[in-house]
Amino acid sequence: MRNRSVVTEFVLLGIPNTEGLETMLFVLFLSFYIFTLMGNLLILLAIISSTRLHTPMYFFLCKLSIFDIFFPSVSSPKMLFYLSGNSRAISYVGCVSQLFFYHFLGCTECFLYTVMAYDRFVAICFPLRYTIIMSHRVCAILAAGTSFFGCIQATFLTTLTFQLPYCGPNEVDYYFCDIPVMLKLACADTSALEMVGFISVGLMPLSCFLLILTSYSCIVCSILQIRSAEGRRRAFSTCSAHLTAILLFYMPVVLIYLRPTPSPWLDATVQVLNNLVTPMLNPLIYSLRNKEVKSSLRKALHLFGFLPE
Repeated sequence: MRNRSVVTEFVLLGIPNTEGLETMLFVLFLSFYIFTLMGNLLILLAIISSTRLHTPMYFFLCKLSIFDIFFPSVSSPKMLFYLSGNSRAISYVGCVSQLFFYHFLGCTECFLYTVMAYDRFVAICFPLRYTIIMSHRVCAILAAGTSFFGCIQATFLTTLTFQLPYCGPNEVDYYFCDIPVMLKLACADTSALEMVGFISVGLMPLSCFLLILTSYSCIVCSILQIRSAEGRRRAFSTCSAHLTAILLFYMPVVLIYLRPTPSPWLDATVQVLNNLVTPMLNPLIYSLRNKEVKSSLRKALHLFGFLPE
């Protein structure tokens, strides 16, 4: 029997085919990361400081902003650390943590988008019963449920990946620890696990997407029954931001995890957009066309002295 040493740390090779571009990528990704943190913190400030925004829709948007702060923080600090010329090594536990929290936060956001679609469905299709259906208790249960099921999904995927033996190569051909690249380093046959992971990763977002599609099909039917053009425009405007955010969230998931033939460079590029750019754009998407958020943000900035009177 061959003597195999157990891997205790991994080396992140970074984004494929970007050798010599470390300084440019560091400045670019650091800018994205700072804007992401600032934008989502401003959304949180606007919602928390204004009692007008203490409604179910903004409660879920508040949770989305919190997760959009943590989601890029799973991989970005380590990536910025080694792009600045420091060590690319990451411990075994650190790698497990990266994979778990990446999928926990990603899955929770997926469930959260589904809940937000349901909230818009109730608001537009049952406006008179909206406050009764979306009570504080229901909102709390839905918010807790997104995190609970996100944790279950992430625990399953992390256990599936790291129950394999890692005893050979330790160079991760990527900029953080994710399922496809980690399975390549395992010292065992991974074909069955790849299929289980593919089904699991694909089934969850597909189920959520179908629920979102059902909600918006009902919403469109209800909007078309509104007689006034102004009423239809206002109803559509409340949903447009959410639909834009959904498209930005789901397109990378499909491109990365559900393609039969993966491309390391394309996967890394799309995943960087998903990890940094989408969380950065969400505050813009939800605030640019929302007068209430913009008004509350101005008042909050005036209150804290960031804007002159």
